[in-house]
Amino acid sequence: MRAYRVDNIRRIEDRAIAVEGVDALMQRAAAAVAASASNLLQSRCGGRYGRHVMIMVGAGNNGGDALFAGVRLAGRGVRVTAIRCLGAPHPAGLAALLAAGGRVIDLDDHYAIDPMPYHLVIDGILGIGGRPGLPDPVARLVRSVAARGIPTIAVDLPSGVAADTGAVPGVAVQATETVTFGERKPCHLLQPALSRCGSISLVDIGLGTDHDERPDLVGIDEDDLAHAWPYPTERSDKYARGVVGVDTGSDQYPGAAVMSVYGAVYGGAGYVRFLGAERPAATISAQLPNVVFSPGRVQAHLFGSGWGERADGAKVLAAVAEGGVPAVVDADGLGYLPKPAPASWLLTPHAGELARLLERERNWVEEDPVRAATAAAQQTGATVLLKGATQVVAAPNGGPVLVAVPGPAWTAQAGSGDVLGGVCAALLAAGVDAQRAGQLGASVQAVAAAEHPGVLAPQELARAIGQTLGRLDQRARAR
Repeated sequence: MRAYRVDNIRRIEDRAIAVEGVDALMQRAAAAVAASASNLLQSRCGGRYGRHVMIMVGAGNNGGDALFAGVRLAGRGVRVTAIRCLGAPHPAGLAALLAAGGRVIDLDDHYAIDPMPYHLVIDGILGIGGRPGLPDPVARLVRSVAARGIPTIAVDLPSGVAADTGAVPGVAVQATETVTFGERKPCHLLQPALSRCGSISLVDIGLGTDHDERPDLVGIDEDDLAHAWPYPTERSDKYARGVVGVDTGSDQYPGAAVMSVYGAVYGGAGYVRFLGAERPAATISAQLPNVVFSPGRVQAHLFGSGWGERADGAKVLAAVAEGGVPAVVDADGLGYLPKPAPASWLLTPHAGELARLLERERNWVEEDPVRAATAAAQQTGATVLLKGATQVVAAPNGGPVLVAVPGPAWTAQAGSGDVLGGVCAALLAAGVDAQRAGQLGASVQAVAAAEHPGVLAPQELARAIGQTLGRLDQRARAR
């Protein structure tokens, strides 16, 4: 799944318009929206004839798509009312809807004269050029639709969300389904906008897929994850699967060490060496007797979580950087990075840690995670996995940012990041590059959590990851 920022989408659209014409593209978009609306009416209401559809319409082509979709629905016996929400509606679309028997009323009049129930809403208020957020009168209508639980189809994106960042700074449409055209936009991959989209239908209206625009984001789904994971084969031994050296936790914070070792073990490492403090080593030995406690050759390192203040932290990381072995660096270890850090290293901060690393406010990170992760990769020289509701991975080479499979909010608990660090280290040890390791590791944790809804302690989630990998392996082999 690839996504493109608005400026890139505009270039793709302009080339298609020069060949096809804007009217042809609009009619194809309208046909796709009308088809989705018809299907939703059929599934939710048992049919289309006589049902009542509201179109929330703004200015511009997005509103035109919605109005022409209304024309098609009216031709199938649907009663259609368009509510003028922002600006002057698309003239041709408005005229066509009126000619087809639809009604058009102003937003203020809607509250006074239009109490009739609606069976479906089409959101055509704002498109990719709109600013996030909605004016108060429009927000009132959107809240009313949501409170009444009316199924809603968003045209291209839910009005009120930020197309490029996925931010939702105020009231926004909660779509049942979003019908988007040609290519996905970042809001179709990034939270919190993603949760506003409902199911997403990507429709080819003639924009083409052979354009030369480089995607800004690349996401994966569970099927991609199943086929991308480095499963062991019949020829694999424990060394071929990868040896992970773990130096995490401390006598003061032993839990981080335990969780990170669980992540490495259940993330598929063939061999785990724990090289940290004595207190967590005793717990690990009792719970995971397969872990080794002597130094030796490793294919990847894991550092940092639970270190606290460590006098030799910078020295330890500098020595590993000189050796050229890939590493995951998390939490406290981020304060001891060499400058620059190797591109083969994967840093795994949450928003607060990344804000400190960049010397920025936390809200600067949270309002645009892709921007923040990209800035961190360029500043540090390492690959950066920014953890959070949406998990994005940026490489210092400036290529597309990778986006992990989204997971349930239950994973936001102490210890989950430690487990994730161990999983990512296991992937590095298996030969996966740092950016892909971050995407796959965060994705498998999300998928495992989704398969076990509710509260699951991090060590139990680590075990669930091992089970999920077995299922994904079988799925990949079945293809």
